[in-house]
Amino acid sequence: MKRKVLSAVLCGAMVLGAASPAFAAAGDGQKIALVGKSAGNAFFEIAAASFTETVEAEGGEVTVAYPETATADAQIATLEGLIGQDFDAICVAANDVNALQAVLEDAMAKGIKVSSFDSAPNPDSRQVFVNQAGTKAVGQALIDACYDIAGGEGQFAILSATSQAANQNAWIDAMKSIMEADEKYSKLELVEVAYGDDEPQKSTDQTSALLEKYPDLKVICAPTTVGIAAAAKYLQDNESACKLTGLGLPSEMIEYTGEDKSCPYFYLWDMQGLGKLSAYATMALVTGDITGALDETFTAGDLGEYTITEADDAGTEIVLGLPLEFNSENIEEMAKLY
Repeated sequence: MKRKVLSAVLCGAMVLGAASPAFAAAGDGQKIALVGKSAGNAFFEIAAASFTETVEAEGGEVTVAYPETATADAQIATLEGLIGQDFDAICVAANDVNALQAVLEDAMAKGIKVSSFDSAPNPDSRQVFVNQAGTKAVGQALIDACYDIAGGEGQFAILSATSQAANQNAWIDAMKSIMEADEKYSKLELVEVAYGDDEPQKSTDQTSALLEKYPDLKVICAPTTVGIAAAAKYLQDNESACKLTGLGLPSEMIEYTGEDKSCPYFYLWDMQGLGKLSAYATMALVTGDITGALDETFTAGDLGEYTITEADDAGTEIVLGLPLEFNSENIEEMAKLY
């Protein structure tokens, strides 16, 4: 904020004050690129809008970029195109755990700060990951939903995004580990993990194939907003006895959610909060307030103070919070927001 010079006596102090960053906004002059997995993902669009709004409110600018397809090669090409454009930071939702390493290491070597959210590249490819919810917490919520909806026993399948999506694989691994460690889940049988590649038609086709292959299938768990919406429509349109749960957007799931519909309930998190937290974390990397090291703390605006913790992949992360359940009692209200 600029202030008028009141007297000659204060001139020297005012010059020093103008040079001080004390009153500078968190993102003053920062240029940040935000890279999605692919265009058309409603979950990412909500988080991206919040990310952009947060950075712009702090005096920075954001360029949102998408690969042509939801593949690692296409995302690498997008990142390569951004590296030479003088960005201070790149925040990426990774399509592949390891394939982006060379291009992201190149970005960091050129002085570009690298953060990620939603889906993390490996620890060598980032400085910090902003996790929408703890991996174990998501896995626990999903396996408990499958257990509950299946009545404690029977076959269930998972309809994931791409086979290399880090977040999807981490949640699925957590579900498997929880099942193996607790006798409670011994009568549940995971028959297959299918991949819809975050494409509506492929997700629909995979849902159809699962039902044909496993006629006794009780539950499909789709930990992907694209996959769950496609599966919900197919199950309901075909009056399938198989039920659904997973991670989805209330606005896309409202007509399919309820005890008498294809999806009794499902989960997600605060997408706007994820975008905002990711924005503050990325700006803090640029200013040097954090480096991404374990146990560092920073303030993310009105979200409050966060501490950087160890991620499951031995890198570091910042966890937004717990997953939220969406059901027939809150779906209409939440659909107005997401």
